[in-house]
Amino acid sequence: MAWGKRKSRGRKEPLFGLPAALADLRLSPADRIPDPEDKPRKSSAKRKSEDADDEPPQERKPPAGRSGTKRRTKSRGRFSIGRLFYWGAVVGLWGVIAIVGIVVWVGAHLPPIQSLEIPKRPPTIQIVGADGSILAQRGEMAGANVALKELPPYLPKAFIAIEDRRFYSHYGIDPVGVARAAVANLLHRGVSQGGSTLTQQLAKNLFLTQERTLRRKLQEAELALWLERKHTKNEILELYLNRVYFGSGAYGVEAAAQRYFGKSARNVTLSEAAMLAGLVKSPSRLAPNRNPDGAEQRAQVVLAAMADARFITEAQAQASIGHPAIKVKPAGAGTVNYVADWIGEVLDDLVGQIDQSIVVETTIAPKLQSVAEAAIIDELAAKSVKFNVTQGALVAMSPDGAVRAMVGGRNYAESQYNRAVTAKRQPGSAFKPFVYLTAVEAGLTPDTIRQDAPLEIKGWKPENYTHEYFGAVTLTQALAMSLNTVAVRLGLEVGPKNVVRTAHRLGISSRLEPNASIALGTSEVSVVELVGAYAPFANGGLGVSPHVVTRIRTLEGKLLYARQPDQLGQVIEPRHIAMMNTMMQQTMISGTAKKADIPGWTAAGKTGTSQDFRDAWFIGYTANLVTGVWLGNDDNSPTRKATGGGLPVEVWTRFMRSAHEGVPPAPLPNSHGGFFGNLAQAASQVSAPTAPLTNGGYRPAPTRAAVRPEAAAGLDGWFMDRLFGRNR
Repeated sequence: MAWGKRKSRGRKEPLFGLPAALADLRLSPADRIPDPEDKPRKSSAKRKSEDADDEPPQERKPPAGRSGTKRRTKSRGRFSIGRLFYWGAVVGLWGVIAIVGIVVWVGAHLPPIQSLEIPKRPPTIQIVGADGSILAQRGEMAGANVALKELPPYLPKAFIAIEDRRFYSHYGIDPVGVARAAVANLLHRGVSQGGSTLTQQLAKNLFLTQERTLRRKLQEAELALWLERKHTKNEILELYLNRVYFGSGAYGVEAAAQRYFGKSARNVTLSEAAMLAGLVKSPSRLAPNRNPDGAEQRAQVVLAAMADARFITEAQAQASIGHPAIKVKPAGAGTVNYVADWIGEVLDDLVGQIDQSIVVETTIAPKLQSVAEAAIIDELAAKSVKFNVTQGALVAMSPDGAVRAMVGGRNYAESQYNRAVTAKRQPGSAFKPFVYLTAVEAGLTPDTIRQDAPLEIKGWKPENYTHEYFGAVTLTQALAMSLNTVAVRLGLEVGPKNVVRTAHRLGISSRLEPNASIALGTSEVSVVELVGAYAPFANGGLGVSPHVVTRIRTLEGKLLYARQPDQLGQVIEPRHIAMMNTMMQQTMISGTAKKADIPGWTAAGKTGTSQDFRDAWFIGYTANLVTGVWLGNDDNSPTRKATGGGLPVEVWTRFMRSAHEGVPPAPLPNSHGGFFGNLAQAASQVSAPTAPLTNGGYRPAPTRAAVRPEAAAGLDGWFMDRLFGRNR
């Protein structure tokens, strides 16, 4: 059906049943919001005739190259630039907010800045010898604070040259240094440089941990800014030099200079200053006592940096490179650490909890400590394979119980187990003097006769080392030759419990089993307690407590502890001391320790060998020193027939000869002196046995010993017996 011809050109919209009044509510083109980009449209009179069709209008695309496309492209360009600035501002604002939030969060996890103080040094324990020299350090080794003006000028400059050349121009954080380090690390694809300033390093050392986290770096930066605001540059540099870690437990330049060069930081050379500055990068790896070559190479880098910064001349740098720093070997090397460990164990009992740095004054003689160490190490190095002996220990003390030297093993670095104090081993025949002392206290004398013959006790058959028997022998002969059967008979005669009481009275603190075998040293003891129990024989019968600490004071000199003299009193009567010393002298004259000899000195002692040659001992003494040596294996395995009269006597002799050089000779107490003492000495010279006869008797041989006129033995019944030839 045809629509027919239109009556007019204006288009009418259908009303769809609405009233005519509502039809006027239609939106006309004039009511619409015009697009500012659009140009005014042509009037309806100019439209083309085909636009008058009643067909729905279709979307029309502008021809290519027309201005419509240009207008849209231009519009998009203006939109993108504006949006870019907008979003850039938004991101920047949020970034600032985020940074402020992080700073606030990091600051919230720090203590209040206004309450921060430079922390005190951690407590250290400085152990010094009898001559005042430093033997060892425990805790963190911190030297005394040294003022910046007291140091040679090239020392702080060495640190500035290698660690923070812009130290005097930044405010705690160096952006230039950070950027330089970032570029270097990026080029090397790893951490090759650090951007921390000296102030940041100080902040880390004083207040923070060593963890490598972003949080710690941010805290470090905040604290560095605080330090720069609170302190001057020189104050910060001085704090840094006195607190930075230099390896081997040394904190601060003074401690490091003492540790590595044996001198004060005030006196270090240019090459030594360069080595100290080089340690900061990696103190554990570059410590000169562990890596001397690495430390020297790093020192050369520091010298080159100092020359580049014009702190020194090229000539000075080259001269220092040609004369490298030389580290100092500490006195006593490693074995003195056994002493330091022992001191650490008793400090709590002496001064309680340590909350400040202290100085512990000891009885150790550094020279004797070095000699003792060399004696143990050298003898084992030469003969340990031959005798299958891997370890040794030595304790030397004065007759009053003051330990003068202690070696707890052949190598402290390999084993910190102290065989002189902690280990307990069977002393073997070195225990016999307590049996013989109990016997003489019961009324026997050195000339008392006892039978050396086979013996059986409830199925146990003690035998002599040589499996020989000598029949009737004196107690002097039996002790000198270490005859087991006589010792067991004496132990049973006086009672094992009495032997144990005697040993405990003289200083043995270990548990002892009161049985028949106690006479042969089957109960275990430590070296230090056995040597201490021999001390009364050397001091006239006074009880002693082995000790090494004399005084403890603070670094400022406040006295915290001073040792008081022992109050143990007389534990052996003088007349019994005289008998025991006479018998034990024969051990070194004609008995099992004939190799032991100290020219000009009267000495006595006793060897000991435990079952299956597991332990070899010798305890010997003069009026000057009491020294005990033990050799064996940690696993208690047998040696290759190492006896007390062999290696231990050789170690003892080497040590004691050196220890007595230049010391005026003195006789053993109560053995010679006064009228009756001289008579006893004369009788001893006549009747001293030297060689066994077929019947077990001895051929007399004269001996010589020093005489102390002022010593008086008194009217002793045994001396009278010896004078008139009576035997008990």
